[in-house]
Amino acid sequence: MEQRKAGGIAVSALGLGCMGMSEFYGATDDAQSLATLEEAFDLGVTLFDTADTYGAGHNESLLGRFLRGKQGRAVVSSKFGIVREAGSYARRIDNRPDYIRQACEASLQRLGVERIDLYFIHRLSRDTPLEEALEALLRLREQGKIGGIGLSEVSAATLRRAAALAPIAAVQSEYSLWTRDPEQEVLQACRDTGASFFAYSPLGRGFLTGSIDRTPLDSQDARSFNPRFSVANLDANQRIVAALRALAADKACTPAQLALAWLLAQGGDIIPIPGTKRSAYLRENLGALELRLTDADLARIGAALPPGMAVGERYSEEGMKGLNM
Repeated sequence: MEQRKAGGIAVSALGLGCMGMSEFYGATDDAQSLATLEEAFDLGVTLFDTADTYGAGHNESLLGRFLRGKQGRAVVSSKFGIVREAGSYARRIDNRPDYIRQACEASLQRLGVERIDLYFIHRLSRDTPLEEALEALLRLREQGKIGGIGLSEVSAATLRRAAALAPIAAVQSEYSLWTRDPEQEVLQACRDTGASFFAYSPLGRGFLTGSIDRTPLDSQDARSFNPRFSVANLDANQRIVAALRALAADKACTPAQLALAWLLAQGGDIIPIPGTKRSAYLRENLGALELRLTDADLARIGAALPPGMAVGERYSEEGMKGLNM
């Protein structure tokens, strides 16, 4: 499989986002998820993304079961800073040094590893100076408990400030054909500072696959209260799927594959991490690596799906906490 660099570490060009294996997208099935993780690894996926808040630790524990015997062959990316009660979407943001140390120790135990390859501040807190949080992470790195330091959903100015204080291996933010915000400043800041870019929700939380219609979503599905998935906005956003379907038909691929191939073509420093808990979707997503887009293809996609086309905020008010700081 094609390899890209994340903080100097070679990883598969497509990673696997593991969040949905524990919550946010309806019912979960550990056996199914573990089988999908194993299949991903067998097919060449080496980057697995998680966070301590996903399933209140369940996701890291699940990944830890999968990682047994794979140390040195699988790259783990985890995050801290969003604190939630189990089963609740409400959150607070915590970047205190004492909390960072405690969170890291807990994640190491759940993952069953001695070092977390890439450790991200999931969201920044206004209550803790960035300098203090980075100092705590540098200390963890000196102790060999983490590898690269990452930031999630930060502004370009914050990234530049952070990079002057500590080496930043990667930035993780939402980026897809319906969320183009990183193109404004953050991608350039990543390139200026040498940080790789992890594109999460590269399929628009499933919307860009064309599989979302007006059927009410499961009550356990966080998209049920996401503004872009409200009935009015969902109807308006169907034009995005219609355009993507037409473009995909011309390339003899699925909309999901085209959306991922477009992202991969935005630069060799961009690593999409589509999430799935199902083998069929995993294989479909990996098919994007075989799709080659010409300059003419990219121009057509850009003209049909320009920035700002999506209707609605990308998170609810609660989910917006700590974004773009």
